[in-house]
Formats: sequence, C-alpha cells, structure tokens
Amino acid sequence: MIKAILIFNNHGKPRLSKFYQHYSEDTQQQIIRETFHLVSKRDENVCNFLEGGLLIGGSDNKLIYRHYATLYFVFCVDSSESELGILDLIQVFVETLDKCFENVCELDLIFHVDKVHNILAEMVMGGMVLETNMNEIVTQVDAQNKLEKSEAGLAGAPARAVSAVKNMNLPEIPRNINIGDISIKVPNLPSFK
Repeated sequence: MIKAILIFNNHGKPRLSKFYQHYSEDTQQQIIRETFHLVSKRDENVCNFLEGGLLIGGSDNKLIYRHYATLYFVFCVDSSESELGILDLIQVFVETLDKCFENVCELDLIFHVDKVHNILAEMVMGGMVLETNMNEIVTQVDAQNKLEKSEAGLAGAPARAVSAVKNMNLPEIPRNINIGDISIKVPNLPSFK
C-alpha cells in the first residue's frame, strides 16, 4: 500500500504532499523533512529505493523516488509494493503531468495544485493504484476540466445578470411589461443603482 506521495524541490520545499494514512500536521512536516534529508543526500548513481525513515514506519516501509531536474518524486510504500512497479508509476505520473502541462515544471505544480491532485486521484486512491494507462488518465482529467469550465459558466450567470441589469440605462423603471399576450405589472421598486 502507498502511505504517502511527496514532491519537493532540491531545497526541500514541498510542492505536493498526499498522505494515505492519518498523521498529525506536525508529523507530516517531520516526515517531509526526514524524507528530503534521506533522499537528497544520496548520489545520483545509486538505486532509487531505500528503507523508510523512522517516522514513516522504519524498515517495514520503503522510499521509492525519482529525481527529475529540480524535483524529487517520492512514494512512501509498505513492503508489499513492488519497487519496480512504483518506479514505473512515478514515470507514468511524470509523463502524465508533462502531457497535461506541456513540459511540466515546478511552477505548474505551484499554480495548478488542484489539477495535479486531480491527476494523482485518477492514478491512486486510498493508497491503492487505480490506473496506470496514461491516455486513460489524460482523458479523465480533460473530462473533469471540461465539466469545471461548464460549471464555471453556470456559476457566473447570476452575477453577470445582476451586472447587466445594473448597467442598463433606463430613464425610469418600466411599470408594465408586455411580452406577447402576457402583461406584467411591476410594483414600485427602489432604483437598481
């Protein structure tokens, strides 16, 4: 089972942290610091997995990571997970980010954290791997983005309607409105402005 997914830069600043087990916020911060220190001091030419830190579970757990440019992608897993399988999952995650953001960089993770979490949620939920097919993940994320855009249009409609009414230049408020065979008498209302 995946216990946590951490992304931090070369200076140890967390850019994403997702924990699948409950830890207090202080413990989470300590885990991030400890994990950064364990991973960052390793040479580039050594293997990409090591025993987990004391806070994340010690020798029963593993830290599996990849270092891309300025970012470390670290998966904290228990002993039942395959190291090579998780390395492949990290690769799929990075390639999916790259496809969604067109040459992903650290700033994309900072300014589009909700989209990054959506991508991650398509891949891993509750510490279990759901999807590893990059095309399926991108399709689902694109569908989510379209849905959010359509809802944003609906959510903004009342505000646009109020704004349009306020900006109308009416010399006086109409007292009778006639639409076809329908006649509506408007009560005395205060000014819109």
